[in-house]
Amino acid sequence: MENFPIINLEKLNGAERANTMGMIKDACENWGFFELVNHGIPHEVMDTVEKLTKGHYKKCMEQRFKELVASKGLEAVQAEVTDLDWESTFFLRHLPVSNISDVPDLDDEYREVMRDFAKRLEKLAEELLDLLCENLGLEKGYLKKAFYGTKGPNFGSKVSNYPPCPKPDLIKGLRAHTDAGGIVLLFQDDKVSGLQLLKDDQWIDVPPMRHSIVVNLGDQIEVITNGKYKSVMHRVIAQTDGTRMSLASFYNPGSDAVIYPAPTLVEKAAEESKQVYPKFLFDDYMKLYAGLKFQAKEPRFEAMKAMEAELKVDPIASA
Repeated sequence: MENFPIINLEKLNGAERANTMGMIKDACENWGFFELVNHGIPHEVMDTVEKLTKGHYKKCMEQRFKELVASKGLEAVQAEVTDLDWESTFFLRHLPVSNISDVPDLDDEYREVMRDFAKRLEKLAEELLDLLCENLGLEKGYLKKAFYGTKGPNFGSKVSNYPPCPKPDLIKGLRAHTDAGGIVLLFQDDKVSGLQLLKDDQWIDVPPMRHSIVVNLGDQIEVITNGKYKSVMHRVIAQTDGTRMSLASFYNPGSDAVIYPAPTLVEKAAEESKQVYPKFLFDDYMKLYAGLKFQAKEPRFEAMKAMEAELKVDPIASA
């Protein structure tokens, strides 16, 4: 099996730029995932985020998780659990409006650190979208504009901890799924592994690396690139030892953004008589995704295509 793609972003600034862009292109086309080093977010910022996130879990969430496990009898399960995940989570919204001030139990230092981290991640996400545009032959800013809607993108973080699990063969840390949105930036634990992606029908570990950011592409990138880049199924395997920290930040289209394949990429597909992905409102996709997250993505695209066809029906003829 070839090596998981690890990309040194610093190399974009020198003689190795073309080679690095080629590595990003290959990762987007063949993996849907890659891992960034030297991405510009200072190591000390990441160390503080990790320390405060783990501290917050210990102080505010660990006991609640133990009570949940006990109430559902999860430690004694004998058959595979298919309707819940072995994870303790909370969500932070950054854009269009932040909710960091309103989330209970966070101390002031943690709120401030997470605000700063979110701004850095937002900047990195937008830089990455422009690198994708460059590789796709789209004008700079195309993807950011496609995501914008009327109020700007949706951007938020899912803060997760995966405690030690007595039966990881029966309970997943997080069941297999593709991400619904745009581009995902993940700061994961470098000591406790568990994240895997599906490639060529095999589950492959995403290597934990200190101070790296793992990037993966969501369903909306697949639609806009008309399938040139694809979202990929991934999951988290619970571990018997150690608590795994995961901070996934989702840079997604605005709720009222209309998502459709980039016309220049459709022209190429038409020439090769390949399928064209549907056009839809991001919010409609998210409503559908909410109930179908842990199922294959293709029926979701088909459902959007059916909705699109209905919208195209002449309202007078169908009245």
